[in-house]
Amino acid sequence: MNAAHKHHCDLTRGSITLHLARLAIPLIAGNILQQLYNTIDAFVVARYAGLEEFAAIGVAGAVMNLFLFAIVGACIGISVLLAQIYGAKDMETFRKEHFIALSAGVLFSTAAGALGAAGTGPVLALLQTPDDIFGLTGSYLRIVLLSLPASFIYNFYCALFRAAGQVNAALGILALTVCLNLGLDILFVARFGWGVEGAAWATLLAQTASALLCFLYLRMALPELMFRRENWGLHLPLLKKTAHFGLVTGLQQTGLYIGKLAVQGAVNSMGTAVISAYTATTRIEAFANSFGDSGASATSVATAQNFGAGNHARVRRCFWKSLLLFGGMGIVSSLTLWLSAEWASALLLSESSGPAFDSAVSYLKIVAFFYLLNFTGNSFAGYFDGVGRVSVTLLGTCTHITLRAVLSWVFISRFGLDAVALLTGLGWILVNSIWACFYWRLRRRAWAPGKRKAPSPERGGFRHQE
Repeated sequence: MNAAHKHHCDLTRGSITLHLARLAIPLIAGNILQQLYNTIDAFVVARYAGLEEFAAIGVAGAVMNLFLFAIVGACIGISVLLAQIYGAKDMETFRKEHFIALSAGVLFSTAAGALGAAGTGPVLALLQTPDDIFGLTGSYLRIVLLSLPASFIYNFYCALFRAAGQVNAALGILALTVCLNLGLDILFVARFGWGVEGAAWATLLAQTASALLCFLYLRMALPELMFRRENWGLHLPLLKKTAHFGLVTGLQQTGLYIGKLAVQGAVNSMGTAVISAYTATTRIEAFANSFGDSGASATSVATAQNFGAGNHARVRRCFWKSLLLFGGMGIVSSLTLWLSAEWASALLLSESSGPAFDSAVSYLKIVAFFYLLNFTGNSFAGYFDGVGRVSVTLLGTCTHITLRAVLSWVFISRFGLDAVALLTGLGWILVNSIWACFYWRLRRRAWAPGKRKAPSPERGGFRHQE
């Protein structure tokens, strides 16, 4: 192994199951911390400001999440490309990709933030934002959108750390940032009385700190991964690959979020009780989803490193080990959701809330029946991303979320929240079926007797050169 890899996690050798677990555990903790990070502003504002400020942050969050899902999605694709290059042990190309992806991402996130801030008024009008919170929402958004470049830098370096198997670094920085954000929220909102603008400045400063800490950590602890002067340049082939991977995975995450907003719209048409029940269940599901999402990330990194190294037998083993490991976690999650449905709902809704509590319990018990398929779907998604077939992941995601959104509007008026739960499960059945078909088709074409070669990546994919 060369010097560049000596101190890092080489996923091309050793126990695959242990590698997947070692990657997934910090990622799970990070996802849970990220949920905490996302709720701090709303909690402090609700506690120390007022209901109008709290509502303003809720509306602004829906807008801001669209930008964040695009950034996180693009960084998923970049992480796969970096992991493939890292697995091929081509550190010169790795550093070039580092420079290209960082430069392009900062440029586009800055432009997106500026355009978003300029278009705040029309967007809020389109969302039919009430007049009494229109100004507050706009003030919060215009400040927070300035943090988009810092948000990209943080998520990009999380992607880079994942690609090199250094997931603990991002977790530590996130933990520090959550504490900083909480302290700044209390200072600006509770002590200075700056309201939503104080919460926005706290978010901007915390995001900037996280980006700076990631950059400094890389320079000090992992200097061989940092680009150098000779790595500067356009490097058009790498730029095209980066754009392809980042665009497709960014569209996937954005489409998923838009689909969830459409489902939320169907739920909103049913009144306060159903909205409250759905809000409670989505908060509960978010914790279970942290495990599945982390499994997808761990699988994609392990698969990508081995694919980049040209170790295609090990690529297949990565998929099956992931299916077994995270499928087991899916069974545990299903049982936990089923058995704790009433207790978990009571944490957010009192039993005296009547229809809302009953709807939440019923939703959780129905969706728990299908939860195994959520985890197996993440194994498929991680595999396809890892071998560079990111459009397959995009196709499955968009197909199943579209089904859920359209049919939720059709059936919710008759069957209530139970319809949303059942359609969620049917969506998971559909996406697993689609991805299973693609997997076996790819397997037959690539590994048929007498055709012992790798699955071809999509246009723009990195592939180990023998």
